[in-house]
Amino acid sequence: MSAGLTTHVLDISQGKPAQAVRIELYRLQEGRAELLRTEITNADGRLQEPMLSGEAFVPGSYELVFHVGDYFRETGVPLSDPPFLDQVPIRFGVAAADSHYHVPLLIAPWGYNTYRGS
Repeated sequence: MSAGLTTHVLDISQGKPAQAVRIELYRLQEGRAELLRTEITNADGRLQEPMLSGEAFVPGSYELVFHVGDYFRETGVPLSDPPFLDQVPIRFGVAAADSHYHVPLLIAPWGYNTYRGS
């Protein structure tokens, strides 16, 4: 896998990829969050291309925000008001721009899990 940032979302409550989840990517620096990109997952719960790659992929602090509340509402999952999980932010650091960083998200209406994948 080439250097860059990728992600995917799996709905562990329904045992399937999470299609149509909106994901925002922010670069964090000097107390500010700069929106770099917004994408929507495909039928495999993945994006068509990396969130970041090439010259745009530089060391630093980043945040992915997964809009899981909207996803669960769209799939007909009953949620409380407000939902227990609406947006899931994951903050992480990129130390090596020549490496691949894969940040998957496993979701359910009541919890989530993430890790640095391959």
